[in-house]
Amino acid sequence: MVRAICCGYYGEGNGGDEALLASLLQMLPDAVEAIALSGNPSQTQTQYGVQTCDRRNAFQVLKVLRAADWFIWGGGSLIQDVTSVISPLYYTGLMGLAQQMGLRTIAWSQGIGPLQRPITRAMAKRAFAGCNLVTVRDSGSAALLTDWQIPFTLAPDPVWALDPKPVPGLWDLPAPRVAVTWRSHPLLTPKRLEILTRALVSFQQATDTYILLVPFQLSQDLAIAELIHKAIPYHSQILKLTDPQMLRGLFQGVEMAISMRLHSLIMAASQECRCFAISYDPKVSHLMAELDFPGWELSQIPDDANIISKAWIEHYANGDRLDPVQIESLSDRAQVHGELLQSLINS
Repeated sequence: MVRAICCGYYGEGNGGDEALLASLLQMLPDAVEAIALSGNPSQTQTQYGVQTCDRRNAFQVLKVLRAADWFIWGGGSLIQDVTSVISPLYYTGLMGLAQQMGLRTIAWSQGIGPLQRPITRAMAKRAFAGCNLVTVRDSGSAALLTDWQIPFTLAPDPVWALDPKPVPGLWDLPAPRVAVTWRSHPLLTPKRLEILTRALVSFQQATDTYILLVPFQLSQDLAIAELIHKAIPYHSQILKLTDPQMLRGLFQGVEMAISMRLHSLIMAASQECRCFAISYDPKVSHLMAELDFPGWELSQIPDDANIISKAWIEHYANGDRLDPVQIESLSDRAQVHGELLQSLINS
């Protein structure tokens, strides 16, 4: 039995990172015994049926490193220093330690950057250069690794290939349904949030849709969802889903998604929903450009709620969905992350 440590932002209540863990576990070879580093080890163990380790406990982490064969950075925007300089130092430090201890290492489905500080860029470059395999999910990460002359494979985010699960009671809710996933951010000022909320009220009244408010991370999204629900009390509902496969399954019953969250856009698009994006981060902007999603940068949303609501109404009525052939292609290409993983570990 091969033992592999899966390292990511797991157990922190972020639906996107949980979806990456679920995708990684879905793609790992059967012969691999996974140990997930988690901020909530008991919850992660219960939810996924894997061994876990408290990622904040240095003694426990060192112990599992000594007993492991592989170390896998399990996807997402782990290596960026915009949110915090501590995050890239933590992850590159663990990767460097694993490499020094002789573990074979994989940087899997990475979304690298932004990296604004020389020290974080240098540590990231060194860590990626020492990996046995590097896969990335976007062209920006690919360009950075090309500049660093580090071999990599580019493929769509593995959540495109995540198996969905049905959401109990979803089909009993009023239809048609529109999902809204907004998160707190310094650029989402009280004024902008007020404008967006007024636009959403107008949109709901014009389309007679039922608004599903989906907080992907309760600590960042729930307060906003509650505020919107108060503005549309009889035509909206907050859905707190912690199972990433159910989060994807939710969009099987949704006509359109208005979202700031990368993985909510991926999940919605994969289920043939119309998508309207509000970008707070380059990773969302990359997806918008790649798939030609309509939307705005958060810093550039119109000051007029009527302009916003009219854009949403137009997209709801006449906007394009991804073609099923394109969705199948993205899902198939996303499997490349798993195929390379299995080929290397099984070799």
